[in-house]
Amino acid sequence: MSLLFIGIDPDTEEGESPTVWADLEQKELVLQGWEPGAELAAECAAFQLPGHAVGIPKGEAVIRIPARMVHMIREACDALERSDVE
Repeated sequence: MSLLFIGIDPDTEEGESPTVWADLEQKELVLQGWEPGAELAAECAAFQLPGHAVGIPKGEAVIRIPARMVHMIREACDALERSDVE
């Protein structure tokens, strides 16, 4: 796996670590975040879109990432786009 570390949320308490990586080989964002809590998880699971099954499929998860990390997510997206060229 070609995992490129992008960053950890600098404002979380010790032991907490929402984190952003870019998997350059798989061309995927890899995100570690907080669990959504029961109410938000239920809302996400109940969300309905055409062509999308209701619920959260096995092997998928809803996570929360603080907005202050948006720049890290952009950086990871940029790294993935650049890796397409190489």
